[in-house]
Amino acid sequence: MRRTRKLLQDALQMLLHSKSFEEISVQDITDAATVNRATFYDHYGDKFALLDAMVGGGFHRLLEQREVSYDGTCPGASRAIILAACDFLTQCETSGPRRQDRGAFEPLIDAAIVRAIRRVLSEGVPKASRDRCISPELIAASASWAIYGAVKEWSATPGRSAAEEIVPLVQKLVHPILQAADQPRREPASKRRSALRRAKA
Repeated sequence: MRRTRKLLQDALQMLLHSKSFEEISVQDITDAATVNRATFYDHYGDKFALLDAMVGGGFHRLLEQREVSYDGTCPGASRAIILAACDFLTQCETSGPRRQDRGAFEPLIDAAIVRAIRRVLSEGVPKASRDRCISPELIAASASWAIYGAVKEWSATPGRSAAEEIVPLVQKLVHPILQAADQPRREPASKRRSALRRAKA
């Protein structure tokens, strides 16, 4: 199963050097991967799902190579994730589709990278409970978009600084979002007043 998925992802990666994503068909992918269409649909619903798996898998492999995980307790882990996002986006720029084909392709890559970051963060954000004021899902979603938005802005800046220099700034932006997971839920003011009156009685 892993071998087949790698064949399909490698085939799409190769095709993106010669065709735009819109021009690439499932048949093109299966021909390049030397598998049949039925096998393709055993693994992916369409070429968009394949693209998402290709980008997400690449990002997760980069994190694994660097032995990065996020458990919600170590600030260094968020630094490593941000730096990995910088490096991965740089890789996509150099090894992705032809420059003239990136217009329609970029939003797909953007969304796939955000989903990959979100999956990593979700592993470390505390699970939902009645005592949390914000759901873990919302925290992971907000932080992943914040990280990628900042990294994307850095990437598009002419004469940009080294990735290591931007990481602390992004951490300052993202840290309050991730800290929201530790904030207890506040009761409505009316309930607090009622509790206070009962305590005085």
